[in-house]
Order: sequence, then C-alpha cells, then structure tokens
Amino acid sequence: MKTQTSRKSGFTLVEIMIVVAIIGLLAAIAIPNFVKARATAQKNACIANLKQIDGAVQQWALENKKAATDTYLITDATLLLYLKGSQLPPCPAGGTYAAGGNVSGSPTCPISGHTI
Repeated sequence: MKTQTSRKSGFTLVEIMIVVAIIGLLAAIAIPNFVKARATAQKNACIANLKQIDGAVQQWALENKKAATDTYLITDATLLLYLKGSQLPPCPAGGTYAAGGNVSGSPTCPISGHTI
C-alpha cells in the first residue's frame, strides 16, 4: 500500500509578513519624496505664473506709455488682455497673486519661497 502525502502549495505566514514589511519600507521611503517633489513642482509653476504676469505688466506698460513709477491693478481688464487666456492664472499651492506696487515692482505670492 502506498502512502499519499498531499502537499498544498501556498505562502506561509512568515513569507507574507516579510513581503508586507518590504512594501511598508518602500512606502516609507517613497511617500516623503513624493510630497517634496509635489511642493517643488507647485513652487516652480507659481514662479512661472509670476514671470508671466510680470511680462504682461511690462508689455502693458510699454504699449500704454506708463512710467516705472505708475501703479496698476493686477485685476485690471486691460492688463488681463496681455495674459494667456485673458485671465489671472491661479497659484497651484493656493496662494493669491498681488501687484508689485508699481510697474517696476514684481508681482508677489504670499506663500514662502514663491518669488521671482
């Protein structure tokens, strides 16, 4: 008579725990880098928007014969015509853009590090 040994294939609890631990370790390394990369991308996009707004202000001032000391409103309809899409772009990090005071000043964002 032959003895039959049945061997079920599958993973042991220890093997599953090791896989879960490795995935947790990789997630612990990856998530902070993802957050940092996201913040850097938002900062770079905000600075690009500020440069676009500053370029529009300079073009508006040149075409309308404004002096460097003349003031402007960042929401002025004639100024917005010089921006792509004729509207003020939003800050990706949730900030709001403000005028630089006069034509020679740069527009600003209240979020730290978002400066031209």
